[in-house]
Amino acid sequence: MNAEVKQALSKVPEVTLVFWIIKIFATTLGETGGDALSMSMGFGYLLSTVIFGAIFIVAVTFQMYSKKFHPVTYWATIIATTTVGTTLADYADRSLGIGYAGGAALLLGLLLTSLFVWKQTMGSVAVSSVSSPKSEIFYWVTIMFSQTLGTALGDWVADTKGLGYLASALIFGGLLAAIALAYYRTKISHTVLFWAAFILTRPLGAVVGDFLDKPISSGGLELSRYSASAALMLAIVVMLIAFKQRPATTAH
Repeated sequence: MNAEVKQALSKVPEVTLVFWIIKIFATTLGETGGDALSMSMGFGYLLSTVIFGAIFIVAVTFQMYSKKFHPVTYWATIIATTTVGTTLADYADRSLGIGYAGGAALLLGLLLTSLFVWKQTMGSVAVSSVSSPKSEIFYWVTIMFSQTLGTALGDWVADTKGLGYLASALIFGGLLAAIALAYYRTKISHTVLFWAAFILTRPLGAVVGDFLDKPISSGGLELSRYSASAALMLAIVVMLIAFKQRPATTAH
């Protein structure tokens, strides 16, 4: 298979530093955007989840039917998973009374099951293997579970454990730094490290988003959820314009 065909089949971006920066911006936007609809606008967690879920279905449909990698389509789908993940986790944790620990445990189980079934079905869960409709379905299902898990995990550490938003951000940021170090200094599977980092960027974004918009009395900055979301969206757009992203090289 020549390079042109491989590039056409790959519809996910190459994993670079820019990828991770945009991912953190997107996960933070998911928290502020989800809270803006469910709390500031008063739609509640369930209706907000339905709205964001519909947006996700539209976005992922465009992504699935695209013939090649489009950065805007890809990141719009990622943002959709972060917003629906925020309101879905909040609905399960708070409205259904599952609690942060119970919700995180349930979602971790679903995430691991998704990865296991993907591995057994396709033979690999590496980003470089996402080159067919079936593998792309597994990819997006896994991402949805990871985004929802990250919301529950971030809230659990910051709120239930009482560590606060800044301390929680330092913890998750430190874990990501450790993963980056392991990537360059150890022989641990890069695929395992990728998914570990991908999962941890979500709780990092969740606690940073909460830090931006939660009341000062709760340890936040009490910024407007609308302005914070707009600023984060602008940052993502600037990154997409400033740095050209290439599609990941597909496995062969």
